[in-house]
Amino acid sequence: MRLSPAFAYGCRYRAPPLKHLLTFTHPPRRHLHHRRLTVSAPLLPTTLSLSSQLPNPNFFTGNSLFFRMERFWSGSSINKNKAMVEHLKTYGVITSKKVAEVLESIDRALFVPDGNAPYYDSPMPIGYNATISAPHMHATCLQLLEENLQPGMHALDVGSGTGYLTACFALMVGSQGRAVGVEHIPELVSSSIQNIQKSAAASLLKEGSLSVHVGDGRLGWPEHAPYDAIHVGAAAPEIPQALIDQLKPGGRLVIPVGSVFQDLKVIDKNMDGSLSVRSETSVRYVPLTSRDAQLRGA
Repeated sequence: MRLSPAFAYGCRYRAPPLKHLLTFTHPPRRHLHHRRLTVSAPLLPTTLSLSSQLPNPNFFTGNSLFFRMERFWSGSSINKNKAMVEHLKTYGVITSKKVAEVLESIDRALFVPDGNAPYYDSPMPIGYNATISAPHMHATCLQLLEENLQPGMHALDVGSGTGYLTACFALMVGSQGRAVGVEHIPELVSSSIQNIQKSAAASLLKEGSLSVHVGDGRLGWPEHAPYDAIHVGAAAPEIPQALIDQLKPGGRLVIPVGSVFQDLKVIDKNMDGSLSVRSETSVRYVPLTSRDAQLRGA
């Protein structure tokens, strides 16, 4: 079976020097029939076992479509933040030295609720029908935005959740820049601030160059606009105009767009105000919606 280009592109990781036989495991279901398929892709000469059906699609928040990272390591084999980053580097997810340094500095365990394996490369539930994205998606988004997260720049993280990526943004833009998180669940905002206070970004929060606010992220955060970088951690049916308006000329917005089928879109605002839009990969995120709809699980 040959995968479609979008499907194959969603699997973006180069194979290590030795061939691996990798198994994808999904939560057990009754009456599921499994089939074996061989992926034909230039950089992934491996044989995979996939379920013919997917689990709850909302669980895949932040993952490349259909691919969970059990194929690279099990949760029990990763017990240190640095080791997680090294694995992501080994498989070509991280190629930037700066992104690697930041991810090593911000310990993911501080931002994942107790009872979860913090270094396991999968989305994790954080309550309120929300999740923290998988580490490989955080790394991907940081690399896509790296040139727009230089010292002194302004960055906006929409749907900031536990504060993990917002803290990473803050380290990248530094004390002369501005990193802003917007989250519409007040309890998550409170806990994210506590998480950041324990992290390497604590001093930036204290001095005010990093802040997290309660608000509807679809409206952005005009107070600190325009932004050089905007990241959205949930899938919008269409790109919110407010975010385009708050994007600085020369800035970049990374946002998943779609409902059943979603693409991670990269939007660059040119100096004349026009937009250049491309699709980076197929993904699966929870929807970008209102607070009430999220709490209802709609």
